[in-house]
Amino acid sequence: MKTIIKSFFLLATVALISCGGPEKKSTASKGALSGSAAEKVYVAPGEHDSHYAFISGGFSGQLAVYGLPSGRLFRVIPVFSQDPEKGYGYSEETKPMLMTSHGFVPWGDSHHPDISQTNGSVDGRWVFINENNTPRIARISLKTFETEEIIEIPNSAGNHSSSFVTENSEYVVAGTRFSVPFPQRDMSIKDMKGNFSGALSFLKIDKESGKMNIDFQIKMPGFNYDLSHPGRGKSHGWFFFSTYNTEESNTLMEVNASQNDKDFIAAINWKKIAEYVKNGGGKKMPANYAHNTWDDHTHTATTVMEKEVLVVDPKDVPGAIYFLPTAKSPHGCDVDPTGEYIIGNGKLAAAMTVHSFTKMIKAIEDKAFDGDAYGIPIIKFDAVNYGMLNQPGLGPLHTEFDTRGNGYTTFFISSEVVKWNVKDLKVIDRHPVYYSVGHLMIPGGNSRTPDDKYLVAMNKITKDRYLPTGPEVCQSAQLFDISGEKMELLLDFPTIGEPHYAAGISAQVIKDANPTKIFKLADNKHPYAVKSEAETKVVRKGNEVHIYMSMIRSHFSPDNIEGVKVGDKVFFHVTNLEQDYDVPHGISMIGANTSELLIMPGRTTTFTWEPKEVGVWPFYCTDFCSALHQEMQGYVRVSPKGSNTPLTYTLDGDVPGEEL
Repeated sequence: MKTIIKSFFLLATVALISCGGPEKKSTASKGALSGSAAEKVYVAPGEHDSHYAFISGGFSGQLAVYGLPSGRLFRVIPVFSQDPEKGYGYSEETKPMLMTSHGFVPWGDSHHPDISQTNGSVDGRWVFINENNTPRIARISLKTFETEEIIEIPNSAGNHSSSFVTENSEYVVAGTRFSVPFPQRDMSIKDMKGNFSGALSFLKIDKESGKMNIDFQIKMPGFNYDLSHPGRGKSHGWFFFSTYNTEESNTLMEVNASQNDKDFIAAINWKKIAEYVKNGGGKKMPANYAHNTWDDHTHTATTVMEKEVLVVDPKDVPGAIYFLPTAKSPHGCDVDPTGEYIIGNGKLAAAMTVHSFTKMIKAIEDKAFDGDAYGIPIIKFDAVNYGMLNQPGLGPLHTEFDTRGNGYTTFFISSEVVKWNVKDLKVIDRHPVYYSVGHLMIPGGNSRTPDDKYLVAMNKITKDRYLPTGPEVCQSAQLFDISGEKMELLLDFPTIGEPHYAAGISAQVIKDANPTKIFKLADNKHPYAVKSEAETKVVRKGNEVHIYMSMIRSHFSPDNIEGVKVGDKVFFHVTNLEQDYDVPHGISMIGANTSELLIMPGRTTTFTWEPKEVGVWPFYCTDFCSALHQEMQGYVRVSPKGSNTPLTYTLDGDVPGEEL
């Protein structure tokens, strides 16, 4: 068996390396942009794309926003990593967003964005996204396109099967990929079996603010929990997680975690468990995890270290959790818009598993079980299985849906997207991609109402698609028109990081939500804010110097500061006085151990500078703001430590600073 599996992957790998991907078919020989395709992706100057795609940045830790059909990059939203463009994670106000129980972690691995929903349709309020390495979930406001909250997930390792949202935004989930001791302790890895556990965390979402809190964690058997999706329609109230390594192996996983004929999809009745918890069920366990929140009034993030979490043992809630046998080593776990069909994409199988929710409920009622795993009933395969899609391609990973009953599945090894009818289990169309496709996205695909217009395939390898740029080439996204019977490739465009998943939405929904254009000065509650140039000042507190500064086209106030000394810690509290849309200002200080700061109209942001040398040091605006942008500058004079240089600053003339 081991030899067969090794040979399978060896042949697939050799084919990709030697051939550079699949054979190019006639559609590709014309190039990605035929004349008609170019017209379909053209967005004229002054016009807007019809859709937004929120594509994960993978190892960059960020979230990128692209327009569809143009493929234009609109914005990179900093989430789990410091961002030098905007100063995220560098400014004093945003540093707490990257705090964890392990301390300040300035890098993350972002994977799966999902958009909030109302009545089973994406509503354009928030995007949620997971961090895989240091388990966290973030919430991004689509009012400001900024990260508003990050919560760490305790008892977890490899937060992969997340962050997917129920159809009324009741919960967002965070499932562990790597099972670990729960709670953590010193033990031999070879004793893993029966002693490691997986945590499936259900985070409750406040319907008004979006704020998250861990409602409960389910302590599951020590398998790997790979991906997940919520039920919808008839299956609303359930969540489905793919599992692999039901062998509970801990070494040479590509062989030892592929021995069982089938792995599982875990079906979780979250409504039943939530009711159990509401009635006092579950056990509170000590935990240590960071909960970081952003306040748009004070323009400041804060960190609260939480100390406990509520844990539910499956044996205490009988009838809430079941295992559905699924083709081995499933990656994706997808649910169609009706909520009836649950798709398990077994990477090592020659067929795709399609389960029926209706059959699952009947099997539970009939107790059609085939034993159990750690007390969790295993439903008989034939009792839950709707059918198999036979030999659709090699290496199925993920499936998205349209409203016409079709699924679209990516095949990593055969490098193609396959369109198939879910009810009839028949392949309708297939199209090559370039190359080794992973995830795909249809706008609204994780909802009852997906869009039937576009599909984005996210490829891991590009080889000859772009100019060579050293040993690595950027990842490629490919846009398809899926409005007809056959898929039509329209466009290639490069992406940042390494995309894992994406979420899409109509641009009109975003516009209707009335995104924030400025922060009103009158509402600015930052403790160091100034509302006018008359309020600017410089204050010394021991060896700290606090500069209350304003910026407006095209000068700083104050613009010259004297009396700073070597060894001081200087705080620049800078308020952008502009009240006009899309007029940020930047500030950068020579020698400051930080990024530049990009400050939005009406907002206050702080950076610190610890001068090490005597001299006169300039600062300047980094964001081109007017014809006099070059003149927007200032100086700080630094005198020797212990000198008697008085603290002064200039507005229209010299003003003495305050000594406190």
